[in-house]
Amino acid sequence: MLRTFDEVLNKAKDYGPKKMAVASAGAEDVLKAVEAARKEGLTDSILVGDKKEIIQIAEKMGINPANYEIIDKPDKTETARCAVELVRNKKASILMKGMMGTARLLQAVLDKEIGLRTNRMLSHAYVLEVKGYDRIITITDGAMNIKPDLNQKAQIIQNAIYFYHALGIEKPKVAALAAVELVNPDMPATIDAACLAKMSERGQIIGGIVDGPLAFDNAISKKAALHKGIESPVSGEVDILLAPDIEAANIFAKGLVYLAKAVPAGLLLGAKAPVVLVSRSDSAESKLYSIALGVLMSEMGEL
Repeated sequence: MLRTFDEVLNKAKDYGPKKMAVASAGAEDVLKAVEAARKEGLTDSILVGDKKEIIQIAEKMGINPANYEIIDKPDKTETARCAVELVRNKKASILMKGMMGTARLLQAVLDKEIGLRTNRMLSHAYVLEVKGYDRIITITDGAMNIKPDLNQKAQIIQNAIYFYHALGIEKPKVAALAAVELVNPDMPATIDAACLAKMSERGQIIGGIVDGPLAFDNAISKKAALHKGIESPVSGEVDILLAPDIEAANIFAKGLVYLAKAVPAGLLLGAKAPVVLVSRSDSAESKLYSIALGVLMSEMGEL
């Protein structure tokens, strides 16, 4: 079990440095995270973007540009394609989104010729360290899949389980969330959650324990579950929260960050290599922790 991001960081140090391609590296918070990752021995990065801008920002921050290979690609579309190709051609093992929109990077990641497609769908893991909870927790999917159907939810869960295996957690516990803990035909999320739990029992989802439907209180608190007469193998020990749709996951995750001061990190799952994917507004600290998670994923190889 990994309880904090400091534990993640310390574990990742054992496997670095990994080569990382940074798409659009010309931003202070991006370079701060990349430099911290270099100093921690996590990564040796290739910076892609406007070379003049990258050097100017680095020198302003007291970062020596000579410590990095810098590829001059002023156009952001070309920047994304170049960074993705570096990973595709195994010149880097981790991809990181810098100061560019997610859609532009995803276009390159999904490109049939130079991209990082696999036979799995892509999904996003919003990983959080929340004060008062005894382990890091992942909410999925708050950034990629808008309204996943049952089959897509099963794939999102499987991606998250494989991700936890890369973190060294052999049997992660997954809660399929809904507003209530009972199956209600008028609430499709409850039906999907019940099906996902049964799919896990029957081996259609492997490597973890899935239960649902569970309201959030029943998932996060054993006491709340028992008070309602619910005996669940994941209550109070949940690692992964599957939200019904992108709005629920996104609002909930960001609510924890901005109101409960949770520390976030983010990764794109299901590609040929780890993709560090956080909001442009996230701090350098969050980006560093995301890089550390990417290093652990990279050590596992293609999942």
